[in-house]
Amino acid sequence: MLALPRLLTRPRRRKDFYVNARAVIERSGPHGREVLLQRRVKPGQPRRLEFPGGQLDPFEGITDALAREVREETGLTVTDYLTDLRGTVTVTPAAEVECLTPTFVYQTRRGPVDSVGFFFRVQASGDLTERGDGAAGHEWVPLAEVRRRFQDAPDTFDWLTQAALRHLLTHDWRDA
Repeated sequence: MLALPRLLTRPRRRKDFYVNARAVIERSGPHGREVLLQRRVKPGQPRRLEFPGGQLDPFEGITDALAREVREETGLTVTDYLTDLRGTVTVTPAAEVECLTPTFVYQTRRGPVDSVGFFFRVQASGDLTERGDGAAGHEWVPLAEVRRRFQDAPDTFDWLTQAALRHLLTHDWRDA
């Protein structure tokens, strides 16, 4: 039997590879624009600040997962997207595929978990829960205070939120 060149062989599948949807929930507050931060409260994990979100279930739509995760962790309902999703759905006999434009995408290139994910800037309504699925200590924080906390004490945020904040403060919130 002829051996295939290394480039043509299928790479081994990774174990524990995650696909996530995360929400940057924004609102107008008494001190200008505010964002919702929460504290991770899962056993064995540091209790750092983060944005709501989590893993997609198999064949779950990205925005469906985002809405579910926000509801499970905060009690809120996503009501609007602050960036144009430009979404399309294509249905063929072989598959159904959703294409959309998130606020930004991330990929973990090194770290505690191997993952890719989608961040969306959204608005939400409803009453915050005191404690959600793996989250508590929800607080609305003015953007200026988020910027100050991130500059003064970045380790109060989890590693993924640090990356997201750096991206948002460089691009979307540059002038905020």
